[in-house]
Amino acid sequence: MKVNKPLVIGIAGGSGSGKTSVTNAIYEVFKDHSVVVIEHDYYYKDQSHLSFEERLETNYDHPFAFDTDLFVRQVKTLLNRQPINKPVYDYVAHTRSAETIKIEPKDVIIIEGILVLEDEALRDLMDIKLYVDTDADLRIVRRILRDIHERGRSIDSVIEQYLSSVRPMHNQFVEPTKRYADIIVPEGGQNKVAIDLMVTKINTILAKDKELYYDDDIK
Repeated sequence: MKVNKPLVIGIAGGSGSGKTSVTNAIYEVFKDHSVVVIEHDYYYKDQSHLSFEERLETNYDHPFAFDTDLFVRQVKTLLNRQPINKPVYDYVAHTRSAETIKIEPKDVIIIEGILVLEDEALRDLMDIKLYVDTDADLRIVRRILRDIHERGRSIDSVIEQYLSSVRPMHNQFVEPTKRYADIIVPEGGQNKVAIDLMVTKINTILAKDKELYYDDDIK
């Protein structure tokens, strides 16, 4: 049996680069059709076996912090037109929540996160790979504002984390994945031309939907 193959778009970039704005802009165009967004940072590893003090030491910008194997399996499940139960991460307890979110398969799957282009198995599932490239000063300002207003952090803790882990991890792991991108988008959601080009490309691919098939024996 064969089914229509969903279109998979990977959107990567540094923390605060504007990749979420790009993701949301694309989603808004197709929201009345068939599109779903799967965020990589929902897939931080379960840390319930660790003490709270040990969990506080987690480097959330390192590839080892993510359960990318589960992420890949669940994307494959969606490609096979089967629903998934997406995990939820509790940023207060610093471990995975008991809650999950049921996600139904869609024609367009957008996977977004700082390191979605770092894993080869994940990249191999993507039809289009984007890297949102934004200057470091803008990225740190956006991260400070987000962590203070959305996560209740102090400015001192945000800056300390940026200097000790976010910046070095960006240089070591995130920035190098730019070479895997099909399209590099400068300035994130402010780049309307790049977003319009992406929307046009997606529409072109979806128009050929009947010609795209995917074997349902994905391993």
